[in-house]
Amino acid sequence: MAKDKIAYVCSNCGQESPKWIGKCPACGQWNTFKEIRVAGDTGTHAARSAAASLRSNFVSHPKDNRALRLRDISNHDDPRIDMHDEELNRVLGGGLVPGSIVLLGGEPGIGKSTLSLQTMLRMPEKKILYVSGEESAHQLKMRANRLGGENDRPAQTENFLILCENSLEAIFDHIKAEAPELVVIDSIQTIMTEDVESSAGSIAQVRECASALLRFAKTSGVPVILIGHITKEGTLAGPKILEHIVDTVIQFEGDQHYMYRILRSIKNRFGSTSELGIYEMQQNGLRQVSNPSELLLTQDRDGLSGIAITSAIEGIRPFLVETQALVSTAAYGTPQRSATGFDQRRLNMLLAVLEKRVGFKLMQKDVFINIAGGLRVTDLAMDLSVIAAVLSSNVDTPIESGWCMAGEVGLSGEVRPVNRIEQRIAEAEKLGFTDMIIPKYNLQGFDAKKYHIQLHPVRKVEEALRAIFG
Repeated sequence: MAKDKIAYVCSNCGQESPKWIGKCPACGQWNTFKEIRVAGDTGTHAARSAAASLRSNFVSHPKDNRALRLRDISNHDDPRIDMHDEELNRVLGGGLVPGSIVLLGGEPGIGKSTLSLQTMLRMPEKKILYVSGEESAHQLKMRANRLGGENDRPAQTENFLILCENSLEAIFDHIKAEAPELVVIDSIQTIMTEDVESSAGSIAQVRECASALLRFAKTSGVPVILIGHITKEGTLAGPKILEHIVDTVIQFEGDQHYMYRILRSIKNRFGSTSELGIYEMQQNGLRQVSNPSELLLTQDRDGLSGIAITSAIEGIRPFLVETQALVSTAAYGTPQRSATGFDQRRLNMLLAVLEKRVGFKLMQKDVFINIAGGLRVTDLAMDLSVIAAVLSSNVDTPIESGWCMAGEVGLSGEVRPVNRIEQRIAEAEKLGFTDMIIPKYNLQGFDAKKYHIQLHPVRKVEEALRAIFG
């Protein structure tokens, strides 16, 4: 028997070291190295043997691993698995890829288990093994009844299997016996293998368990969905090594006090990372929001200053976002600059442009920016609405109802063109807006006469503000 080895791993970034160090050379954090005990040469023997036995059961004709010419490799796309959820399919890039491993992360109580359970209940055609290391079978039964999975469709849950287990070796034994078509692990931080002598959720345990599940997914072609926790810093626990192992990382965001939830792709080897899914938390589960623009806008905003509407795009979806601003005299010597849902540094840049190029003095004013609905928007077309909302609050003059805008603002005060302007205009027209401010350079290449909304092309910030406030 080989002796166990002692190693030190950074709890923040996963950097390994043969001895303890005070400062991590990779991430620069202090006192983050933790001692772990790693088994000798037989460290991952059980996990490897389990994956090897699964390969022999699920892959009938294993291929020899050899180098291939690029021209000899087939370029056909494997059919994706329909999750029966348009929002989830969009974020995944069109559905779940067979043999892929997906990590779903989010804060405690945000709805990760609810989303995964209600999605699995909508897939009666697939044999699904749902492994829970946090809840009992009775608790999962109660949640399924609340989501309407057992009461409304008792016959459709015939292929839905529940397993409450924390041992990785026992999970592999059940997978071998049941031969599921989809495996869900809730959560990866509660699963542990006997070959690593550390507690569940440690870096060594998470790495070994995720690596074994990755080998199983790639050799058998069965997709695996892992549910992960979020640390107090707001990053996926694991740490980053878990994100490198999996194929797709999806983060479930939102405030527990708001009813909206945002599903955002952070990493995706099979699709775009700019897609966005929006859900509404209800008593009987999460409801897909197919038209978020109507829910994100204040219904009665007439006479309210500091509110500007912009037509933003996340991924392939256009929607209208409400930007709220509050400008007040600074109560202390240093004025405050606060942004919720918008980049703080970009807000400082826009305020500098507004002061230098337009001439409004905001040095002694507190400025607060909020994106309504709890969204976090990174679209550069938000610049024009942020400046308009700040100026509207500063002079306490509301922007007329029916006006919206889209445009990027440069350091010299010019309004730069934005992409996919036609989709932005069509979305604003669909929701009943009558006037829209767009960059003048976006007028080239499309026919503005086919739209019934009045377009106001501008070249500089001064022209946009003059069109809004007269």
